[in-house]
Amino acid sequence: MSQHDAIAPFHLAFPVKDLKETYEFYTQLLGCSTGRTSDHWIDFNMWGHQVVAHLSPDEAKESAKNAVDGHGVPVRHFGVILSMEEWQELADRLTSEGIEFIIEPYIRFKGEAGEQATMFFLDPSGNALEFKAFADKSQIFAT
Repeated sequence: MSQHDAIAPFHLAFPVKDLKETYEFYTQLLGCSTGRTSDHWIDFNMWGHQVVAHLSPDEAKESAKNAVDGHGVPVRHFGVILSMEEWQELADRLTSEGIEFIIEPYIRFKGEAGEQATMFFLDPSGNALEFKAFADKSQIFAT
């Protein structure tokens, strides 16, 4: 079995400034379900991956940016690679909800190796999220 046949879920912990607004954002806007919770953290199921919001208001802040493909891409960010259909559904939902994008949904590296659909936006604590999709998943690690 190759590494692309079955991808193991990853775990990521990140700081947030308010658990209630984080819960609403990740469950209502992104559609994540939850696992264990406490007064200090929430486990989210993000497309099969365990991402955990930890209450840490002093650590939650917006990231610096690097120039990529003519855009200011937040250095610290995370997200999920979706199917094109899931990506478009999420982009449409976020747009209809009036989310303020850092980088609006578009096709990056069009006609080049690694061509992908991408979008960037912030959660309520300023954590940058990138969701992307590849028409051809063999391009995920293309050089």
